Amino acid sequence: MDVKVDFLPEDDNRIVYVRAVAVKDLPEEVREQADGLETLYAVHRADGEQLALVRDRALAFVLARQNDLAPVAVH
Repeated sequence: MDVKVDFLPEDDNRIVYVRAVAVKDLPEEVREQADGLETLYAVHRADGEQLALVRDRALAFVLARQNDLAPVAVH
């Protein structure tokens, strides 16, 4: 889960979406790295591309802001 990603979108849209993801719905290799967590948080571009998967919601928002993106929660 430690992979470098180019976070800057090709267009001027800086909005990204943060949503909760059930660990049980993720691939086995990701579940093995979840350290017993039941929920992880995904950061997605507007087109649905997943940029990151992190352990908590606050970290997802910080990660987005550190990359000059504007995070929005998805319920």
